[in-house]
Amino acid sequence: MPGSVAGILFPLVLIVALAVVHVPLGDYMYRIYTATRDTRGERIIYRLIGADPRAEQTWASYARSVLAFSAVSLLALFLLQLVQGRLPLHLNDPGTPMTPALAWNTAVSFVTNTNWQAYSGESTQGQLVQMAGLSVQNFASAAVGMSVAIALVRGFARTRTGELGNFWVDLVRGTVRILLPLALLGAVIFVAGGAIQNFATHDRVIDTVAGGTQLIPGGPVASQEAIKLLGSRSCRGRCGSTCRCPATRCARRPPARRRCTPPPTPNRTW
Repeated sequence: MPGSVAGILFPLVLIVALAVVHVPLGDYMYRIYTATRDTRGERIIYRLIGADPRAEQTWASYARSVLAFSAVSLLALFLLQLVQGRLPLHLNDPGTPMTPALAWNTAVSFVTNTNWQAYSGESTQGQLVQMAGLSVQNFASAAVGMSVAIALVRGFARTRTGELGNFWVDLVRGTVRILLPLALLGAVIFVAGGAIQNFATHDRVIDTVAGGTQLIPGGPVASQEAIKLLGSRSCRGRCGSTCRCPATRCARRPPARRRCTPPPTPNRTW
């Protein structure tokens, strides 16, 4: 399909898809955020974090909860990246050494739902960090953004009270009842379509139809791609070089390092 045709079809398909799902999905989200009953799993989570699901918060208390959760998430992801070499499922020879500055940059970007990376995710971050760190923040940062949006709507709708709901309830419900089911469905679709989903910590060498060889990175790709595309506007996290250099071809150089070089296009500045 020519690139111009694909460029026209993609936004049209997106608009049609949004028109089809915005009413049922919007109604579902409304029922989730206004429900008065909690599931058993949610009640367990509230007890573990010490939150009272029946307590309403003012805007100041809601904001403090958002900042506190984000700060803890930031430090946890930062430390997880620094110690990943001592944890299971780490890469034996990462393509980019994980320095404190790089770990901090990645932690800040994922906690703020920016998901910017200065390296190729599959050749730098181990599988445990991908799953317990980056993927968790794909869920958490999206749920935080949804919670803040809901609080903003409540602020406009509620004229006789200064309470905006409960951040911890909004966070848990947005994650458990909205993002998690949709991400699970997306992961199943990706796996059915042939996406990689394993715990391999090394690249697999395969023979191509052209007679050459190609290195295929392993890992829980399908599950992370589902929430990454659902909860963020970015294409970071795994296979970052493919997303970061959409108009380039990527060549592998040992040991497991990736560099992106532009295709031979004349009169073009890179």
